[in-house]
Amino acid sequence: MTDEVLHRIESGVSWITLNRPEAMNAVTWDQRERVIGLLGEASADPDVRAVVVTATGKGFCAGADLRGSPSTGGAGGERIAGDVVRMIRLGAQRLITAVLDCEKPVLAAVNGTAAGIGAHLALACDLVIAAESARFIEVFVRRGLVPDGGGAYLLPRLVGPQKAKELMFFGDAVPAAEAERLGLVNRVVPGEELEAAAREWAERLAQGPTRALALTKQLVNASLDGGRAAALAAEATAQEINMTTADANEGVASFVERRSPKYLGR
Repeated sequence: MTDEVLHRIESGVSWITLNRPEAMNAVTWDQRERVIGLLGEASADPDVRAVVVTATGKGFCAGADLRGSPSTGGAGGERIAGDVVRMIRLGAQRLITAVLDCEKPVLAAVNGTAAGIGAHLALACDLVIAAESARFIEVFVRRGLVPDGGGAYLLPRLVGPQKAKELMFFGDAVPAAEAERLGLVNRVVPGEELEAAAREWAERLAQGPTRALALTKQLVNASLDGGRAAALAAEATAQEINMTTADANEGVASFVERRSPKYLGR
């Protein structure tokens, strides 16, 4: 598993690289735990002064790896009340809050498609540089699911509630140039220049007043926070309720089986 998350520290920058290009970097349970651990280490390590999250191949992160996720059911695989809430709270939400709460500035270098939790992983970062080929997709509606991983918390704070609902209701892909116009992305560069652009900004951050940046990050995040715990709890509860529907089960099944879903509205 170690090679599925590459890690190095250079010039005070912790580089965290998702490395499952054959799966468009759909994130597994083990990868998620590794990334969370590395973000925690970055906070605690005085020699790390900035973090870059990026990926190999053509995709930044295609979302959660549904095929590789541990079962959330009880005995015999049966799902019981609370299983989905627990899965979301201990899984996707922990990943996003690890980024938000990291005491070092976190920069996303988005090399390709960022979908679902992959989009939220990028949007949780303090700064986002995207390759021209990158796309951001609120893919949940395509699977008949409620957005999780902090999506309904993050997106309205970046683009406003009306635009956030448009993106989440339709699930359309947002190209990098449009993402920059909307304020989802700070900067768009040609793909071959992405690593250099990320390195330039990260090393500038690494050379800055680290604690002041940490406190600034906390202040800015808190200024937008009308109650994160309540928002995340509501999100997980909505997903718990939604997972009892036939359409949610159909959406996930169709994705795993690589076919178009057939929703019944129930």
